[in-house]
Amino acid sequence: MKTTYLLTGAIIATGLGAWLTFSQAQPVTAAPEDGALVEIRLPDNLSDQAQMGKRAFDAVCAACHGENAVGRDGIGPPLIHKIYEPSHHGDMSFYIAAERGVRAHHWRFGNMPAQNGLTRADLGAIVAYVREVQRSNGID
Repeated sequence: MKTTYLLTGAIIATGLGAWLTFSQAQPVTAAPEDGALVEIRLPDNLSDQAQMGKRAFDAVCAACHGENAVGRDGIGPPLIHKIYEPSHHGDMSFYIAAERGVRAHHWRFGNMPAQNGLTRADLGAIVAYVREVQRSNGID
């Protein structure tokens, strides 16, 4: 009986902790004038792969996720955010989201549709770019 109460308490505490973590992950209410949802620091240099990824990101992803993945107010979430750190959303999450689309689950921007015309190499370069910008902002 005592074990049941402890287990129930642990489950409730875990659920509450998860709710607190993700309920605070909503976009800021007062976005900067350019519509960016987060302020970031760009890396001093990008690897060759990340440079190619930036070009692909700018062509396909920036329309929703903003220039340098800072998000766009009312349009798409920032990818330079702790929610997208590798331990929570691994690289494969980006591949799957781009290839198959993804249901909204952290933000209130709606579902992300699949992105046609990107090769696996394109996606690898985009992920390299996003990860390098994340690391420049303490997201590892």
